[in-house]
Amino acid sequence: MSRGEPVSLGAERVRALEAERQSLVSILGTLRNAGPATRLDLERETHLGRAVIVDRLATLSAFGLVEENGVGRSIGGRAPKLLRFRAEAGRLLVANMDGSTVGIGLADLSGRLLLEHYEDVAPDLPSPSLLERLETLFAWALGKGGAPLWGIGLGAPGTVDFEQEVQLAVPRFATSPDWNESRLVERLAVRFGAPVFARSAVQTATMGEITALPPERAFDLIFVDLGPSISTGLVSGGQLLRGAQGIAGQMGHVYMGEGSMLVCGCGNVGCLQTVAGCEAIAREGERAASEGQSPALAAILARSGAVTVDDIGTASRLGDPFSADILAQAGRLVGTTLAGLVNIFNPATLVIGGDLAQTGDICLAAIREAVYRHAQPLASRDLSILRSRMGRSAGLVGAATVVAEELFASHFLEAWITSGTPLAHPKVLTFLQAAAGAA
Repeated sequence: MSRGEPVSLGAERVRALEAERQSLVSILGTLRNAGPATRLDLERETHLGRAVIVDRLATLSAFGLVEENGVGRSIGGRAPKLLRFRAEAGRLLVANMDGSTVGIGLADLSGRLLLEHYEDVAPDLPSPSLLERLETLFAWALGKGGAPLWGIGLGAPGTVDFEQEVQLAVPRFATSPDWNESRLVERLAVRFGAPVFARSAVQTATMGEITALPPERAFDLIFVDLGPSISTGLVSGGQLLRGAQGIAGQMGHVYMGEGSMLVCGCGNVGCLQTVAGCEAIAREGERAASEGQSPALAAILARSGAVTVDDIGTASRLGDPFSADILAQAGRLVGTTLAGLVNIFNPATLVIGGDLAQTGDICLAAIREAVYRHAQPLASRDLSILRSRMGRSAGLVGAATVVAEELFASHFLEAWITSGTPLAHPKVLTFLQAAAGAA
């Protein structure tokens, strides 16, 4: 087109639609991230004119995404009305699976849990049985009534490998290959007509723990899950670090040296979790009970036929010296390894979760001592080391947070905002169509 030639009506319309989408995204993002605001606040934050603000708010209100809610502070005259993002406009189904427990929840679009439910499952539960149980529990949760379903979030045990550049790629479950073969993700998507976003359980738990901390403490954070496996979630600059294949944070597979040569489930020898994971600690407790090194654990073994990490924690709190020594040694090993991560990532906060973290103060104190001893003084000077505040709810809250952030990411939101629902997004439609073909 030559200079001075009038722009075609079609091009003008495209530009107008693009401007409309961008302004809708800006307004909704402001209300969603900053909370209720007045129209004047929105003008200042988005740099949009009053007429545009009024028009876009009418559109968002018609979609059910925004509503007036209360009044703001008066600076003379009538108090201005507040606008808020309606988190209840849609619902999210979430599940977190750690191998022995399945937790499911229903959340609103802010990630707030509306209900949660947990139940034990066999670690070797076949994929078809797990899928059937998830479908039953999800249907039960949705039966409580409410807004339409917008997305599903899954926290899976072990590593979850997916193409990060493809927002709705079907993941590969490295530790649960039968999930891949049975098309678990695709079948859930088809059954409930919504996109599915999967992450590793430690990554969803990390996202959940962030919600319980002040922003300045959550901006750079390491979450450590001390369970049967030992893994970490890494947050740097407010962003979850997933790595090239989405499996960052496998601290449990750090090599502990020639003095520890036990074979790990990953196939290597000498991994941290072979000596400091819950299974390793329980195994050491049973050995001590069988050999008479701990009368307290021997009594537990005789009564129940097994010794668990919880039993060792209870025995340590009741004064059993052997149990206290086991937990302290595990804490020192974990803390020494964590000190290396502290030197590398320089976090503001370490959050310690998992079964081992719930055994009492002995293990946590040993972790703190080892971190402060081996980390660089400047890196550890203002470091907070905390026990998890969210417990098992962290995984469900985090899964809901992951889905909400994906759906409302600016580049993704632009493609569905004028429809009022992410289910109309072209990528979602393509994903559901492909899932139907694969399932």
